[in-house]
Amino acid sequence: MQKLLIGAILASSVATPVFAQAGRSGEPDIIVTAQTDPEDPKVVSEARARLARTPGSVSVVAAETYQDRTVVGLPDLLRDVPGVLSNKRYGEESRMSIRGSGLDQSYHQRGVLLAQDGVPFADADGFSDLQKIDPLGARYIEVYKGGNALRFGGAQLGGAVNLITPNGRTAATPFTMRLEGGAFETWRAQAAGGATAGAFDYYASVNSYHSDGYRQQEKQDQTRGTINLGYRFGEENEVRLIGYAADIQQQVPGALSLADALNNPRFAGTGVVARRQARNQTVERVTLQTHLRLSDGLVFEGGVYATQTDLHHPISIVIDQDTDTQGAFGRFDLSGTLAGHKADLFFGAYYRQGGTNQGLFVNALGQRGPRIGDSQQLATGLDLFAEGRFFVLPQLAVVAGASWGRATRDYTNRLSARTQSVDYDWFAPRVGLLYEQGAVQVYANYTRSVEPPHFGALTQTNTTGQLFVPLDSQRAWTAEIGTRGKAGAFTWDLTFYRATIEGELLSYLPSANLPATIFNAGDTRHSGVEASLDWRLLRGLRLRQTYAWSNFRFVDDPVYRNNRLPVAPEHQYRVSLRYDGPHGLFVEPFLDWRITDVWVDYANTRKAPGYALLNLSAGLAVGPATLFVDARNLTDKRYTAEFAAVTDARAASTAVFFPGEGRSLFGGVRLAF
Repeated sequence: MQKLLIGAILASSVATPVFAQAGRSGEPDIIVTAQTDPEDPKVVSEARARLARTPGSVSVVAAETYQDRTVVGLPDLLRDVPGVLSNKRYGEESRMSIRGSGLDQSYHQRGVLLAQDGVPFADADGFSDLQKIDPLGARYIEVYKGGNALRFGGAQLGGAVNLITPNGRTAATPFTMRLEGGAFETWRAQAAGGATAGAFDYYASVNSYHSDGYRQQEKQDQTRGTINLGYRFGEENEVRLIGYAADIQQQVPGALSLADALNNPRFAGTGVVARRQARNQTVERVTLQTHLRLSDGLVFEGGVYATQTDLHHPISIVIDQDTDTQGAFGRFDLSGTLAGHKADLFFGAYYRQGGTNQGLFVNALGQRGPRIGDSQQLATGLDLFAEGRFFVLPQLAVVAGASWGRATRDYTNRLSARTQSVDYDWFAPRVGLLYEQGAVQVYANYTRSVEPPHFGALTQTNTTGQLFVPLDSQRAWTAEIGTRGKAGAFTWDLTFYRATIEGELLSYLPSANLPATIFNAGDTRHSGVEASLDWRLLRGLRLRQTYAWSNFRFVDDPVYRNNRLPVAPEHQYRVSLRYDGPHGLFVEPFLDWRITDVWVDYANTRKAPGYALLNLSAGLAVGPATLFVDARNLTDKRYTAEFAAVTDARAASTAVFFPGEGRSLFGGVRLAF
């Protein structure tokens, strides 16, 4: 019944074919269509046109859609992208899963390529930390779901999320200053600016953020800085140097029982404060990139990058890591005609390498006790990829592509003087169709994805006894069909997908505050719907709806039969009604509704309760300043924002829940010159 109800709401009125008014700041900035909106920022419109080449589900999120709200991490940045499961655990730590990728990864992230300007935030083995990103550091965000991330060489089930840094030519304004504060002793200040000087352009941003947090042991302090320097020679040729640095100090509260999460949500967890749990890290990244127009129909983009991260992470033990990652990538884009038909092709390569020196210690009241682990982890990865479109008709393109990949994992346990290595190779083909008529597209594709295990999965013990756990790569075939476009007062994006997976990498939490245990499942199946509908009810009034249906199951498993996989809600519905008035006035109530309860365990014996959260954003322009407020969880709902999976809740510990934040109010001012 719920699916029918939400489907009826989303499809409620595709029967009024009158051309929509052009978008303004705060109006539809999510849907990719083949026809750009003339009042969109030029750089965003160009990104949408580029992504519209893809025969599958893709999205663009402009910074204008969230610049007058408080944003802490990816859940705030990607809230309006259907099919992206991103919920806050604590601080800036959150879950990110697309189409069930890395579904029950109980800490940090895998299964989606998280990148900035095409450069991954992930280590060389593919494991990511969402806290490394700057929430205010993107001009716009590209979301490539599933196999549609082939442009990055990606072959992961979830696809890619790519944040594009502003530069002196694309920054929304020459100078911006932002001050905000509110609940939980939260404050943030940012200053950013950019300009051009002949062939040169420059952009720089620095921001500092502090919050005591909603819970005990959740205090955080972060300072981040970005610099982007470019030199242009000719109309479309440039070289660009991008640097990024961050100092991130984040206390870490623990997971709770369901009773504590709902009735004592500020509690940090037993022993957490005494252990002084935290995740403190410094990050430095530098990228040198180029964009070259080699001929009328040929463009080259490429670059090299290096990232260095130092981590101090006291939890049940103390983890210290020193990680260095380097990489290079290059991609050619070719367009023209073939046998009298329009055609285009991209092909390229992406290589990365890196290593982590890791020390493990007994946690002695937050300090290093006796050493219990000393290891070196070395990884490499190489992806070769290509995809071409051939227009058999002016409106219909046949699409084919593939990637070939190789990954290596070399591990040395220095305490036991033992080493082990493993290699993974794969081939991931892709075929598709793309039909375009005016502002409407229909697409379909069939894509293979492969994800080799990262070191956290292979070395689950990390002590002197055991080296690699025998794990295979996760392999899947995903079929996708959908449509996107504009007609009259409506802008829509609707996709159905079905993934058949072998050896899905699943995890469960054996005990609170311990790393998850990871295993290869047998056959599993992920089916779902990703839908969004924007409806301009009247001039200045816009209704935005997004809905995701997720049906993730075992297939004839000897233990779990055809049970649902835990963690992912079957139904997730979000809706906002935005009014834009004179003098920059806007008011936008927002409802986040997890419609049904969600399974916690693979045995399907325990559920986490669903919830509905009501938020309200509003703002007013006063000269060069925009004043804004962001009120959250107005009804002070007690709920579990996130949780980890367990095997069987009747027998296993279920202290796996992260409580959601209570009622809170934030406000600020953004100055733009």
